Amino acid sequence: MKASDADILIIPGYTNSGPDHWQTRWQLRLSTARRVEQAEWSKPVREDWVARLIEEVNASTRPVVLVAHSLGVPTLIHAVPQIADKVAGAFLVAPPDVANPAIRPKHLMTFGPYPREPLPFPSLTVASRNDPFGSFEHADDIANAWGSLLVDAGESGHINAESGHGPWPEGTMVFAQFLNRL
Repeated sequence: MKASDADILIIPGYTNSGPDHWQTRWQLRLSTARRVEQAEWSKPVREDWVARLIEEVNASTRPVVLVAHSLGVPTLIHAVPQIADKVAGAFLVAPPDVANPAIRPKHLMTFGPYPREPLPFPSLTVASRNDPFGSFEHADDIANAWGSLLVDAGESGHINAESGHGPWPEGTMVFAQFLNRL
């Protein structure tokens, strides 16, 4: 699949993705990409975030490719029963461990636990070995449950602008390969 054949929905996490974040850069470069805007970025409510994603998927006119980062991942996973028939694939980056009581801010736990049913569409999960919001072992476990291909990003932090992943050329290449296989 080519990017031009899909509606690419960018699903940011907690506090949104700023101007230097790889998600923002991809959105600006991919002509069919658009961001799933949330009403409240700093006090997320799972039901609201999931409903907003479902609205955007239902508004799509082409097959949908989802690109989720951080809290966008559980948002996507909780929406699966309502969106599966329109989704061609999901690219999941830095899934946080939202069931971990040590996560901060604490209200992010309302996004957990993750459903563990296999995803009904192809997916790829990119995880870091030193992500402060979720261990690599946790990412491996949930990716396995979902039937998602896991890509080891090494020691890459939370794979965001703060960890040096603004342009993220390696991610661009992995995403292009993922699209190619859809």
